[in-house]
Order: sequence, then structure tokens, then C-alpha cells
Amino acid sequence: MTRHPATPLPPPKERRRLREAGGLTHAQLAARVGVGRETLRAWESGRTAPRGRGRETYARLLAELAESGPPPAHDAAAGGEVTAGHTGLRAGEPAALPDGAAPLTPAQAFDALYAFCAPALVRQAYLLTGRRELARESVERAFELAWQRWPEVAVDRDPAGWVRAAAYEYALSPWHRFRPRYRHPEPPPADMLDRALLDALLTLPAPYRRTLVLHDGVGLGLPETAAETEASTPATAKRLLHAREAVAERLPELADPAVLHRRLAEVASSERLRAARPPAVRGGSERRARFWTRAAIAFTVTLIGATALTLRTAPTRYEPPVPPGETVRGVPPRAAPGPLSERELWVREKLREETVNGPERLVPQAW
Repeated sequence: MTRHPATPLPPPKERRRLREAGGLTHAQLAARVGVGRETLRAWESGRTAPRGRGRETYARLLAELAESGPPPAHDAAAGGEVTAGHTGLRAGEPAALPDGAAPLTPAQAFDALYAFCAPALVRQAYLLTGRRELARESVERAFELAWQRWPEVAVDRDPAGWVRAAAYEYALSPWHRFRPRYRHPEPPPADMLDRALLDALLTLPAPYRRTLVLHDGVGLGLPETAAETEASTPATAKRLLHAREAVAERLPELADPAVLHRRLAEVASSERLRAARPPAVRGGSERRARFWTRAAIAFTVTLIGATALTLRTAPTRYEPPVPPGETVRGVPPRAAPGPLSERELWVREKLREETVNGPERLVPQAW
């Protein structure tokens, strides 16, 4: 049996150029190859190398793009991840602008990113926390932070991944347990199977839960999941296996990863989770930025005033404090005149009677 040589692949930068020259988005090309959008991004960036049947399909499509140029326009079915973002856990990707169209303003680009990513992110945050209000709040805070840092997020290689990481960090923060509004549990899902799956997820440690949602829920590859959770690939694989075993121990019917992926999407989609409108999120971000700016200015003015008052009222030289009095021990007390003895009284009377007044008193006389 002869082995056919593998189809050569162009360099990572050339792969991206061919895809953009063909007018294909990551979602469209990933759907044709049969892999996830994040996996295709990793191939184009050079972080991972395609293997197996996916490599052959990917190489053949790139060769077709290089030979025939831009392919004909695809229908909406080619971008299956875009529609799945509103019903499942995958966030969509905004479509490319047509030729000759005016560039989007920062507000329009932010609204487009929010419209495609926010619904799926709310469902993912609900699987992480089991709280509807906290899931919505986490996504809003992540997008408010993204709007404050929009020049950085707009040029990021994966803006959706940037916002997703921020939303996950906020949702899994341990400080929420001290907030009065989150001290009591929320009503569980109405369906018994959904309630059992959600309980099994919430019993997992936060890193394992996040790894399971990213890999089996969102559909990221193992390297992409490891990069987003800031862990090594072997550690991420062990977390994923442990999480799957823990879920399968409580729910044996979910031992198959494909079934688990479908059930995660069903649990998240069964709840009525709605995100705020993009203008409201942008307005909240701007109000929060103004508040913290004014608070910083007020704190700085207070600090300067306190420093000036201290310099004005502080003494110009050192004055040592007066120490408190202490009892001195070991020194004999000062002698005071006491009562005279009989001899002393006799001598005093004799001196008073016999001595003369005047200068003669000083003249010695012989006895």
C-alpha cells in the first residue's frame, strides 16, 4: 500500500491572506473544513498545525483559493456559527463589510460585536454561575470594560475571546458570595434533567467548570482552552477529563462528549436570558468611567489638602516630650530638724543667758 504525500500548506500569513482574498470569514471557512472557528484562528496564527483529515481538507481549500481567486458568495448556511450563537453557546462573528462600504464608527463596531456575542456569553455565564442576574451582569461588565479599552480591543486578534475572558473572570470572582443580593440561591430550572446537569456543573471547582464549558460547551480546541484559562495543555487535559468523569458519575447518560455538548446548549437555551441593549452598556461604561475619574480627582485633591495642612501646622524644630515623673529609689531622704534632747535644750538655754549682746559676743573668754 502506497502512502500519498501530504498536500503542502502555505505559511500562516499566506493562509490568512488567501482566506481574506477569497472573501471568507473564519466561521465560513471553518464550517467548510469541519473544525471550530478558534481552531482555524490557531492554524492561521501558527500556534498549532493542522493534522489528519482536517489538514488535507484545509490544504485543498487553500489551493482552490490560490488558483481560482475569490469564490462566489455563500449563503447563510455556510456561516452556521453565526446563527448558532443565538441558540447555542457559540458566539457569532460579524460579517465582513462589502466592497465600497463606509468603515464602521467605534460605536457601530462595538454594537455589532455586542449583538453577536452577548446572547451566547450570557448563556455561558449562566452555566458557570447558575445565576441569571449574575450572568447578565458579568457580560455587561465585560463589555463596559471593552468599551473603555476599545482602541485595544478593536485591534485584538480575537475581540470576542477578549470579552469572553473578562466575562468569565467577573462571573467566577469569589467576592460575589459576600454581596447581599447573591447570598440566597436562585430558583433552579424547571426541568428535572436540566436541574441535575446544572447541579453537577456547580459542584465542580471553578477552573474545571470553566474548562468544561469552553471545550465541550463553546467548542474550543484544547490548545485554545489552555491559552484562555492560562494553563498548560496537559493541565487543561487533566481538568477536562476530571470534569467529564465527575459529570458522568452523577449523570451516566452524559459520558459521551457529543451528548454533553448538546445538553449544555439545551440547558443554556431553555432559560430566558436577555442582555441589555448596546447603547445602555456604552452609557453605563461612560458613567462608570466618569465616576471613577471624579473619585480619583477628589482623592488627589484631598491628599494634597491634607499634605498642605500638615506642612502648615507642623512644628519647625524638634521638641522632645517631657517624660513622666518617676519614683527615685536608693537615695536617703533629706534630714529634717527633730525634737531636741535634754542636753541640747540645756545648752541652748545657757547660750541664751550667758552670751552678751554686741561685738563682745565674738570675743573669746578664758574659762
